Amino acid sequence: MNELISVAAAAELIRNGTALSIAGTAGALRTLPAGNWIGGTIPYFMVSGGGVVVGDDRVFVTDLSKVGAEVRIACYGPDELARITAEAFDNGFSLTIIPAGGQAHGRFAREATDSADAFLKPTVGWISGIHLDDMGRAHALVFDGRSGREVEDGAVVAHIRLPDDKLASVEIVNIFEQDDGDVLRFDQVGFEATECTVNGERVNLAKYLEKRGATDGRLPLVGDYAGACINVSFQSIDVDKGQVAFYAPVFTGIDYRLARPVGDYAAEFRRRLAEYDATGAVFSCNCILNFLFGELEGKAIGGVEGPVTFGEIAYQLLNQTMVVVRVQ
Repeated sequence: MNELISVAAAAELIRNGTALSIAGTAGALRTLPAGNWIGGTIPYFMVSGGGVVVGDDRVFVTDLSKVGAEVRIACYGPDELARITAEAFDNGFSLTIIPAGGQAHGRFAREATDSADAFLKPTVGWISGIHLDDMGRAHALVFDGRSGREVEDGAVVAHIRLPDDKLASVEIVNIFEQDDGDVLRFDQVGFEATECTVNGERVNLAKYLEKRGATDGRLPLVGDYAGACINVSFQSIDVDKGQVAFYAPVFTGIDYRLARPVGDYAAEFRRRLAEYDATGAVFSCNCILNFLFGELEGKAIGGVEGPVTFGEIAYQLLNQTMVVVRVQ
C-alpha cells in the first residue's frame, strides 16, 4: 500500500498492529492512535492522478509490514544520528523522516556519509515540511507513533529487515544534468556561501548567478559525486547582500555546474519515468521544488506515489530529485 486514505482507515490499520509510515498534516497525525508507525508532516503528494494538496482528513500510508520480514521503530536526537546506520539491519533499509530546519536536518546533511556502512546499510526517506502558506508560522514535525510524541528536531526511523532472498535498491530519478559551462568549487561545507571559485577565479556567488540569469532559483547546482549527479538547490539568492542560501550543503572537493535548463518539468518526468521499470517499488518521494516549478498539481507523471518533500534522502540529503526504493 502506497496511497492516500482516510484518517479513520489509517487509525484502523494502526489498531490492527500494522507497521506503517504515514505522511500528512500535523492535525491529521495528531489524531492517530499510538502504534507501530512513524510519521512526518507534509500536505503535498504525488498520486496516480497527479499532484494534490490535502487537509486534515487524509494521510498517505505506506504499509511496511508487506515490505520486510521485521520492522523496528526508533527515534534519534540530533546528536544520535550515527546510530541510524549502526542499528540498521544488515540486509534491509532504514526509512527515515527528519523535520526541516532543525539541527538534525543540518547534521544529517553534512555527516550522513561519514559512516563506513553508509552505502552498505541504506538510509532512505524524506525531510518533513509544512504548507508553504504557513512558512514562519508553523514547524515541520515528525511523530514517533509508538507514543504519538511530536518531535521538532530529531529523526524517526523504521528499520526494515528484508528476507534473505530479497535486496533493496535505492534509485534516484533526476531530470537535471550539468551544463557544459563554468566549474564552481567551494572552500567550506555549508548551507550558505558568499564566495566560490569559478574556473579557478574567486567571485561573489550571488553576483555570478545574476550574471548567468539564474537568480530565480529554478535551476540547481549539480555536483559530480564520483559520476553521480547530485543537486544542490537554492533557498535564497540576495544579490544586494551578496549572500546565497542552499537547501542542502555544498561540499569541498566537488565540481559543481549550473543545471542544464529543462523546458517542461512534467513532460521530462513523464519521459524519464516511461523508461523506468518500477517493478518492486515500495516507496517514493519527490521534491517540493519540482512540484512548484513543474506545476505538477493535477499533472500525472507516472511512477510510484508518495509525499512531496522539503528534501529527499538516498544515503544523503538530496534536492529536486525523486527517490524510489525497490525490493526484489
